[in-house]
Amino acid sequence: MRKKLIESFLEKKNVFAVVGASRNPDKYGSKVYADLRDAGYRVYPVNNKTHEVAGERCYPDLKSLPQMPDVVEIVVKPEITEKIVESCIRLGIKKIWMQPGSESKKAVRMCKENDIDVLHEVCIMIQRKAIG
Repeated sequence: MRKKLIESFLEKKNVFAVVGASRNPDKYGSKVYADLRDAGYRVYPVNNKTHEVAGERCYPDLKSLPQMPDVVEIVVKPEITEKIVESCIRLGIKKIWMQPGSESKKAVRMCKENDIDVLHEVCIMIQRKAIG
């Protein structure tokens, strides 16, 4: 079951938003953003503290993106994750991947209560490489 869910998140047609992408290439959000971009996904960096990530325009929030993402990849502190989930609910986004350390029980519960597919406790980069 979980393998199929991971595969559905990682379909190449999906557009991603990485919330927590950073200008600092050593930060995990930047590594996730670069990994998805380099793997050929359409991916938007989201961070309200910077205007650019890896030479690409960075957006302050999900509603500012030029297109709604299919998957929101979250790489922030758990209390911020909860706010991002609330935003996803308002915007109708139905797939959220919380990187290890970003999840909270409340955020996961909010996803389940709002029929949002949610992945947590697994790293997107490891899973992407595992399925090829």
